[in-house]
Amino acid sequence: MESIVIDSETINLDQFLKWANLVMSGGEAKHLIKAGEVEVNGEIELKRGKTLYPGDIVYLKSIDKKYEVSQG
Repeated sequence: MESIVIDSETINLDQFLKWANLVMSGGEAKHLIKAGEVEVNGEIELKRGKTLYPGDIVYLKSIDKKYEVSQG
């Protein structure tokens, strides 16, 4: 699992995907989320505006990789 450091207390899921360079655009993030390809803490998340907190785990099914939200 890779740790991704954010520079704020929280971050929206779509912003996190862009911040971590997992997608190239907000549109790509929206597509992945709406397709059910993203899990947050073991649950499929369909809301791109889902608020993430340090310690949350984001899983991308398409690449079978987990990322932990960390605060720097």
